[in-house]
Amino acid sequence: MSYGNVRFQGKTAIITGAGSGIGKAAAVKLAKEGANVALFDLLDDRTNEVEQELNAIREGCARSFDVDTSKPDRVEKAVLESVEIFGGIDIVFANAGINGVLAPIEEMKLEDWEKTLNINLNGTFLTVKYALPHLKKRGQGSIIITSSVNGTRVFTGFGMIAYSTTKAGQVAFAKMAALELAQFKIRVNVICPGAISTNIDQSTKKQGNLDKIVIPIEYPKGGQPLAEGPGKPEEVADLVAFLASDESRHITGSQIFIDGAESLLR
Repeated sequence: MSYGNVRFQGKTAIITGAGSGIGKAAAVKLAKEGANVALFDLLDDRTNEVEQELNAIREGCARSFDVDTSKPDRVEKAVLESVEIFGGIDIVFANAGINGVLAPIEEMKLEDWEKTLNINLNGTFLTVKYALPHLKKRGQGSIIITSSVNGTRVFTGFGMIAYSTTKAGQVAFAKMAALELAQFKIRVNVICPGAISTNIDQSTKKQGNLDKIVIPIEYPKGGQPLAEGPGKPEEVADLVAFLASDESRHITGSQIFIDGAESLLR
């Protein structure tokens, strides 16, 4: 099947957390527009289905890799294999993340704190670190990082201290990286989705006496002024594709909220 817009013909994208939600939607979007896509996620039926779906769009355009983004050896191996298969890297979408454990600070276990930081923040660092030499060989590139409204504009996610800390850290990382990499014509931007219909809640585990730290807040009727209910992964994918394309060639170091103005109410 052919598609009209081929902005990414001849280009290769690495997408982490590609097995579902925003990662999957971005993979489908880029593949339809001509990109080869390396799908980084823990291999399971869900990830294999994404690979099959993309290869039905264009045979041989997608390959899935068994990657835990908190493990440097697995990230590096997958990056090298992607380059070997597709010939290089042009786009990196560092999207993998978990909500992790929700708990009051004094009740949160160090290992739960570290797990969230390892996957969300270390995972972003490792993905970018190992992809960079290959982006530099191309002489240009686009890196997009998935942060969140939590920790950047919203601070009422009670118990989400670890998650919000990682999301704030990703914004600082993106802006620092944008300046460092500008001389190589590699752009770095960070997106901050609000409520989006994904599977991330499956990684959420509540612990301790959360009720003791919650401050009751009454919001206006309707969570997203521009929409009825949460946003869709495909809407975020449209933004990712724009930031990955030459249409955004003068945009770097930007932090873009995509939440239907939800976070302005909170």
